[in-house]
Amino acid sequence: MTEAIFFDTLRQALWVAVAISAPLLFVALVVGVVIGLFQALTSVQEMTLTFVPKVGAMIGVFWVSMTFMSGMLVSFFTDSIVPLIAGY
Repeated sequence: MTEAIFFDTLRQALWVAVAISAPLLFVALVVGVVIGLFQALTSVQEMTLTFVPKVGAMIGVFWVSMTFMSGMLVSFFTDSIVPLIAGY
């Protein structure tokens, strides 16, 4: 395996990691901003008010996008990693 193949595979793996984590991070960001605005407007400073809805929203998004995430990982593995292991 040459350095070019190694770095190309690493670049693809990082891109897959970014694409898989993007929906969860985006929802956490949006819910965090909305709850932060709500807390600033109402002067309610409760720690569970930020944590519980954010975790609930992330679990929901994870459940909805699980097929996308697993499909992307399987595709990356079968298209990139298996041929490298098999030596194609």
